[in-house]
Amino acid sequence: MASNQQSTAPPEEHRPVESTEPETALETARRQLDRAATHLEIDDAVLERLKHPAAVHEVAVPLERDDGSVDVFTGYRAQHDSVRGPYKGGLRYHPEVTRDECVGLSMWMTWKCAVMDLPFGGAKGGIVVDPKSLSDEETERLTRRFAQEIRDVIGPTTDIPAPDMGTGPETMAWLMDAYSMQEGETIPGVVTGKPPVIGGSHGREEAPGRSVAIVTRETCDYYGYPLEDVTVAVQGFGSVGANAARLLDEWGATVVAVSDVNGAVYDPDGIDVADIPSHDEEPEAVTAYAAAVGTDVDRLSNDELLELDVDVLVPAAVGNVITADNADAIDADIVVEGANGPTTFAADTILEERGIHVVPDILANAGGVTVSYFEWLQDINRRAWSLERVHEELETEMVDAWSAVRDEVEAKDLTWRDAAYAVALSRVAKAHEARGLWP
Repeated sequence: MASNQQSTAPPEEHRPVESTEPETALETARRQLDRAATHLEIDDAVLERLKHPAAVHEVAVPLERDDGSVDVFTGYRAQHDSVRGPYKGGLRYHPEVTRDECVGLSMWMTWKCAVMDLPFGGAKGGIVVDPKSLSDEETERLTRRFAQEIRDVIGPTTDIPAPDMGTGPETMAWLMDAYSMQEGETIPGVVTGKPPVIGGSHGREEAPGRSVAIVTRETCDYYGYPLEDVTVAVQGFGSVGANAARLLDEWGATVVAVSDVNGAVYDPDGIDVADIPSHDEEPEAVTAYAAAVGTDVDRLSNDELLELDVDVLVPAAVGNVITADNADAIDADIVVEGANGPTTFAADTILEERGIHVVPDILANAGGVTVSYFEWLQDINRRAWSLERVHEELETEMVDAWSAVRDEVEAKDLTWRDAAYAVALSRVAKAHEARGLWP
């Protein structure tokens, strides 16, 4: 594919060396911040402030199990920056949640909100727990106790949680109810991603995948790839990957590979993704689909999917899947990041050197926080929007944000990631400079 920019990446002998230890979200976020700052004139004091969270809250969350025993779990809420508005970000239930992960992801949320020009800052949190080890009743009790532990630091004008890995609309409903009961009034705006019946927005669950599809469409058009001629591989068939794949298929692209945790299915003639439930709808449905169709498709590993010869690769599963070890084997022309942080800093440099365009997560999957913003507005005004209006508003916001990043790509000859960070960082820095530092 012909590139519209010249590579400025260092030669191979000067590539950054990647540690054998996985790069943390915080390490990646800080490296990306430093790199973005080189393209802008930003006060050093502001830059230093943005390398650190405003606060990190760590709480103990006791849980009475169904058998009467009590376990104590650790919960976090990292709040990075609120210069442009209340903190905003997801809550995840996962055994590998850490303080540094929450801080790094909260930084990404700051940039994501800024690149979308939303009046929010970044936050992230979670509980160190395997949600599969909990019954529904235990999950509810854990959520309600966590809500009580962090109640003083969240609120509709302070910090607004949302679903993430291991949580969903029901989790947000419990959290909202627990918070509202303590406040003595129903406050739907304390969280987003709720069921529509209690103030949630239509279109919220599929929004991150929808934004990935919109950004993929715009980027393919920019580089002269008619969508009906585009081949796509999607790693991860959860909510993001499944919704992106279905929409791209609907728009004429050919989705040739999808995967779940057990592996991938590949058919160069295309897969009917509408026939495969997402992971949320039916866990490990890709595996079941592969067993059902048998020899009609090829079985691949998740690693092999990443290396397929396709026009667009969408890593939409977990972080750190494209690394220095496999970046030279990536054979897509465009990578659109559906997951948070799927590409390490070292891998990013290699892909840039090879002329592979990487559209970053802070732009591509920002549909989630954008529709969360719509939900927040609906809650404040006590007026629900139709699904059609949500889709129309999301389309407008995503195309506007993509266009702002494209303008930066062209004006400064930057990669898509550097351009997105430049747009976001300039907005955050200007807000800090306008507000100043007090006391």
